[in-house]
Amino acid sequence: MSKISFRILIVDDEVSLTILLSRILKDAGYDVDTALSGEEARDKIKSFAPNLVISDLKMPGISGLDLLKETKREYPEIDFILLTAYATVENAVEAMKEGALDYLVKPLKSPEELRVAVSKVVEHQGLIAARQVLKEQIAEDLPPSEVLFAGMENVKREVLDVAPTNATVLLLGESGTGKSLIAKAIHHLSGAKGAFVCLNCGAIPENLIESELFGHEKGAFTGAIKTKRGKFELAQDGTIFLDEIGEMPLSAQTKLLRVLQERNFERVGGTTVLKTNARIIAATNQDLSRAIEEKRFRQDLYYRLSVFPITLPPLRERKNAIGIIAQYLVKIISAKIGKKVIPLTNEDIEVLVSYDWPGNVRELYNVLERAIILSRRDKIFLPPLLEKTISRESEVQNDKLIDISLLKPLKDLEKEAIIAALKKTGGHRRKTAELLGISVRTLQYKIKQYGLSD
Repeated sequence: MSKISFRILIVDDEVSLTILLSRILKDAGYDVDTALSGEEARDKIKSFAPNLVISDLKMPGISGLDLLKETKREYPEIDFILLTAYATVENAVEAMKEGALDYLVKPLKSPEELRVAVSKVVEHQGLIAARQVLKEQIAEDLPPSEVLFAGMENVKREVLDVAPTNATVLLLGESGTGKSLIAKAIHHLSGAKGAFVCLNCGAIPENLIESELFGHEKGAFTGAIKTKRGKFELAQDGTIFLDEIGEMPLSAQTKLLRVLQERNFERVGGTTVLKTNARIIAATNQDLSRAIEEKRFRQDLYYRLSVFPITLPPLRERKNAIGIIAQYLVKIISAKIGKKVIPLTNEDIEVLVSYDWPGNVRELYNVLERAIILSRRDKIFLPPLLEKTISRESEVQNDKLIDISLLKPLKDLEKEAIIAALKKTGGHRRKTAELLGISVRTLQYKIKQYGLSD
């Protein structure tokens, strides 16, 4: 967590001391505010949203210990350092029991004593944020470079060029081409100290996506029982990866544009402006130019995101990479399911190369996993894949026999498909979207576009 985004509230009834401590910490690069009483601190905690409170233990009215207990009940993520001129073992034990991270005696020995105590809290909160990210992420190690960039030398050069910079990157490519792995590679090669934080924009309900991105304050909406840090806060000093950016609702696109322009944001229900230095990487399998024409995506946001676009080719356009990737996946999958199998033969690889892989590497992984599960005597069993290949080749041959005069405009076919899917699901929009392989938001847009709404 960087100093510029770390907010400290100093609470003490001695004006001279609050000025001194504030100056020391501001000079060290922290964002600092002050309060002269526990009562004033209550209001400042709500409006300033500090990461750390440094409070005198003995004050008229609300004491530092009472302020600690009250704040921890409402905002458990806020840490405390208590100051006192009356150092006793009992006070220290009670303060630590209530959740104080440190306990300093007035007068301080030197400004360095305060700076060291605060830096320990910054480090502590950074570790907590990193652990939270790890819980939310599916931890996957990056494959070796020769596997990750197999058949993509141009992509490799672009990644190596852009990684050391802080430029915003837009990854383009079909589903399953490995955009999330490339995003992780950029983060890893950048040397960023912060976390790699991922948000799938198509998997979050529209009414919750702003909370996921920017966090929310306690009571901001029904169900917000405590303050929550958003992805941008968790990605401080690191990278935020916005997958399926084309599915982001327009309201959130507007807020994201502001973050890209001004590098700051507010939590939902909050008024404090929080700064961010997180690097942004976005990805999509959609045609964003078409989405802009259809008013589903902001053109100005597109320009901000596509500072450095990288296009990942589909697997069918890099057939020479299939053998390399497949052998690696066999090794990974067999270790995962605990089943030892021999490597793929040249004949196996020829079968894999003969298929077009519309689902790209993700489909290849799924097919190989099923084949390994069905394997006997350590030999991978590929007949299910062969059947799929033959079936696909037959479809291609049949397509060649179609009379071109019988073909309809693409929009008519799309409309007919939506009508048929709606009938099949009894008008259930979520099931219809799943059947068509699109998001509910895209379906709703299409229904309105073709005048199919009730």
